[in-house]
Amino acid sequence: NPSTRIRFDIAKSSNVTLKIYDASGKEVLKVTDAFMNAGSYSFEWNASRFASGIYFYKLTAGGFTDVKKMILIK
Repeated sequence: NPSTRIRFDIAKSSNVTLKIYDASGKEVLKVTDAFMNAGSYSFEWNASRFASGIYFYKLTAGGFTDVKKMILIK
C-alpha cells in the first residue's frame, strides 16, 4: 500500500506550503501553496509512481516551518 496520510493543523489563517522532497533534496511534489484558514487538514500521498526510499515533507505556514521524514517501502 504505497500511500500515506499527512495530517497537520493550522493555528491561524495564513499562506501554507506543503512540499515533498526526495533524499537528495529535489522537490518531487508540491502538495499545496495556498491561503488556508485555521483548522485541521490532511492530504493523502499516493506514492505508487515513486521509487522506494527516504522522502521528506516540509510544511510552512506563516512563520512556522517543520520537516518530517518518511520511508517508502514497496
